Amino acid sequence: MNAPGVGCGIVFIRDGHILLLQRKKSPETGAWGIPGGKIDFLETAEQAIRREALEETGLEAGEIKLLGLSEQLFHDEKQHWFGVLFQAESFSGEMQLLEPDKHGGIDWFPLDKLPDRLTLPTVHALDLIRQMA
Repeated sequence: MNAPGVGCGIVFIRDGHILLLQRKKSPETGAWGIPGGKIDFLETAEQAIRREALEETGLEAGEIKLLGLSEQLFHDEKQHWFGVLFQAESFSGEMQLLEPDKHGGIDWFPLDKLPDRLTLPTVHALDLIRQMA
């Protein structure tokens, strides 16, 4: 990648737990992160995050709010991503692991007991949520 990629991520929180997926692919292989992915050409960030969330988790985001932005530089992997972060105010559906080729697991984690390795967009999203509280 010789130009920044544009992506998006979404935070689902339920009963003090956050939904995370474990990455199988670069960048941040093995880390746990919020659902998200690449924004396609002529797709809005909101359209992209609704699509990605449904494709990855089976959850349909209802009302969502913009949290902020995340920029990730992975020098070793020669990747640069710029992401739009959202939080689902409401959602429906049954959580499931729908892309086992991309993710090694999916689970709800207590906000005070998160996995050791979190993706950068997840860290950025959690920081933004704490700043808003």
